Amino acid sequence: MPVNYSDLSRTIAALTAGETDTVALMATVACEVHHSDARFDWTGFYRVVAPELLKIGPYQGGHGCLVIPFSRGVCGAAARTREVQLVADVDMFSDHIACSSSTRSELVLPVCNQAGDLLGVFDIDSDRVDAFTQEDAENMSEILSAVFSNAT
Repeated sequence: MPVNYSDLSRTIAALTAGETDTVALMATVACEVHHSDARFDWTGFYRVVAPELLKIGPYQGGHGCLVIPFSRGVCGAAARTREVQLVADVDMFSDHIACSSSTRSELVLPVCNQAGDLLGVFDIDSDRVDAFTQEDAENMSEILSAVFSNAT
């Protein structure tokens, strides 16, 4: 059954109310999103840990890549451009990094705090081609913006 974004947003808001710790927020979001829709095969964060460098953060699903430079892959593109990456078929993304051979499509969203600092990216993978829609991107962007606006 497809995710009910109204319910997901309310649940995440209730669970994260008053929390400012970035890692705690990431862990909660990754868990709730992962279990909200069967399309979501892997959900997780890559955190900015140095200039132009992402490292794996809280996630749900199989293993992920440990380190991703801003210059590589879908996650790197989201970090570098600070724009949502909606990739219908990862085989058509010339610089895709295959952290898992089961990934067929990805939705990657930049995550910023209220000051506009890039905290990382939120990566949702699916084992289905063309699994994500613009509606998914818009709803997830709204959820992330609300959750991380007070992150430290």
